[in-house]
Amino acid sequence: MASKKPVGTVTRGTTNPNRLRRIDRYVVAQRVMRTEATPILIDLGYGASPITAIELSARARAVNPAAQVVGVEIERERVARGVAVATDQLHFALGGFEVPLPNPPFAANQKVHLIRAFNVLRQYNESEVAGAWALMCGRLAPNGLLIEGTCDEIGRLASWVTLSPEGPQTFTISLRLNGLELPSKVAERLPKALIHHNLPGESIHEYLQAIDAAWRLHAPLATFSAQQRWVATCETLVTQGWPIVIDRKRWRLGELTVAWTAVEPAK
Repeated sequence: MASKKPVGTVTRGTTNPNRLRRIDRYVVAQRVMRTEATPILIDLGYGASPITAIELSARARAVNPAAQVVGVEIERERVARGVAVATDQLHFALGGFEVPLPNPPFAANQKVHLIRAFNVLRQYNESEVAGAWALMCGRLAPNGLLIEGTCDEIGRLASWVTLSPEGPQTFTISLRLNGLELPSKVAERLPKALIHHNLPGESIHEYLQAIDAAWRLHAPLATFSAQQRWVATCETLVTQGWPIVIDRKRWRLGELTVAWTAVEPAK
């Protein structure tokens, strides 16, 4: 357990089983999961129940059997609930954005390979985001990643920023395509760094409008499948010059990733 006062404030703690499945699918696909012999993953702010940490551990071990997961929470009662279900590869610690590791089994200053912080910064002021990002990124190994974002209560709409130790690199949206009216529905679940910038004249607004327009353009493809319509939407954005990460496998999952510089708020 951490001896210093955790950095941050207690979240509402709302969580549901399988809520973070879309994010976990992205997490376990990251290269660091394969290149590290024993990747250390953090579920920061897992909430009133440790279920998301349990699920992350299972999904990570399916990709790398040696993966270690640490659930970090700022409230002692939540940590105690986690400790009750801890295993040799699933651990829990009291802390916040400083991202402590339990010692043992980890060294006090050991770096981590991936931090997932979901539905945590949503309750903070936008002015606090950069400081929280910096604290978390300071705990990363040189090849580590921070994935920070927001999703709805049942995990059908999600968006996140992926950061390296150098700062934000990409922005991703992940949508349940079946029954989707417009992709810009995800605006309700933008990360705190973007949610107040979805306004005319801002890059994130222009980006979401471009996705909607391409989605409408390819409406006839819905006859075949929502997945085909989404892949065509993504391809259109590429041809328009958006710096999209080209990965059709992930497009078919309802994901779309673009360079952070294409959507970052105006200075």
